[in-house]
Amino acid sequence: MSATTAVLRAETRLFLREPGSLFWMLVFPSILVVIIGLIPPFREPGANGLRVVDMYVPIAALLAMIMGALQALPPVLTGYRERGILRRLSVTPVRPYALLATQIGLHAASVLGSTLLVLAVGRLAFGVALPGQPVGYVVALVLATLAALSIGAAISAVATTTKAVTAIGSVVFIASMFTAGVWVPIQVLPETMRQIIGATPFGAAVRALDQTMAGSWPSLLHLGVTALWTVVLVAVAVRWFRWE
Repeated sequence: MSATTAVLRAETRLFLREPGSLFWMLVFPSILVVIIGLIPPFREPGANGLRVVDMYVPIAALLAMIMGALQALPPVLTGYRERGILRRLSVTPVRPYALLATQIGLHAASVLGSTLLVLAVGRLAFGVALPGQPVGYVVALVLATLAALSIGAAISAVATTTKAVTAIGSVVFIASMFTAGVWVPIQVLPETMRQIIGATPFGAAVRALDQTMAGSWPSLLHLGVTALWTVVLVAVAVRWFRWE
């Protein structure tokens, strides 16, 4: 067995032993869709022809990313650094970047699984249409996932302790929930507020996902904003991340 494979197997076992993280990433977004869908007024079409439950499906997909990137990933990486695990890995055949890549891959896989579950629940329980532009949806979803995980990596880079990660992550988490439309759907906000939110990574991502749900190719502007945030945050993470 190669060192990288050993890391993958070990980290996967540890990841699956965290029922709290798995619940919030995999199950809670679908529960949110069910709760919204069970409220009768939210199943009635609005002025734009969309129901609230229709608008919340792409939002719920982003919720899994937010949970994984801001509440799950940073404490794991910082905890490994604090306990000296990364430093000890440097004298073994296992390279620290293999651990980092494994953690990002596991959280990305959880986001994908959660998205598929959200789409299935929305479709089967409340008749929410599947993405009308599936290829565009995948492109927007991948970019959004990369942006979310880059936020988590940047937080792990600039915060050197678990307490600092928790504090910074909580602030960014609340802001991300708002810009993703979890508290209030972005579509019902004033135009000026929508434009401001559209300049944030999750605000741009949810608008791109909305467009693909409606059958259109996502706007290059929204995709570009999401990609730009990803590049900037990855640069921050690479510049300031320390293994010990």
